Amino acid sequence: MERSLRDLLLQATDEELSARCRLEFCRGSGNGGQKRNKTSSAARVVLLEDENFAAEDCSERSQHRNRSCALWKLKRLIAFEVRCLPALAPPRPECALEHEEYPLNLAYLLDVLEEQQYDHKKSAELCGLSTSGFLKLLRRDEELWTKVNTARELRGSYKLKAN
Repeated sequence: MERSLRDLLLQATDEELSARCRLEFCRGSGNGGQKRNKTSSAARVVLLEDENFAAEDCSERSQHRNRSCALWKLKRLIAFEVRCLPALAPPRPECALEHEEYPLNLAYLLDVLEEQQYDHKKSAELCGLSTSGFLKLLRRDEELWTKVNTARELRGSYKLKAN
């Protein structure tokens, strides 16, 4: 996937991204009583350009809210899986986890880390952050922290400490 397509998908609104996905709705499984068992509120989204990218959610009673959460999960999946090199520094590296720009910043951050072989010191420098500030940035997203440490281990580097 090209950087332009990845970035377009990560910046898309729910409506724009929905138009590029196949939407499926079904009954959610698990606890929840009569409401969960009688309505098709669970949502699954599959990216039409690449059907390997799919996400689902059934945490809410609302189909609309579950669709929105599934689209957010899809954006995170794209950000985690699609690397575009050479890397560009994140426009706002310290963006809040819930902010609409976070998936794009996450993708850029992972691009920088990949290009620098997951060297946190070099990556911090390229992002214009101190090493401790960069580690704090990584630590706040548990899934990102795990991915970085796994990648570092695969490259023969030590795991970063959580505190």
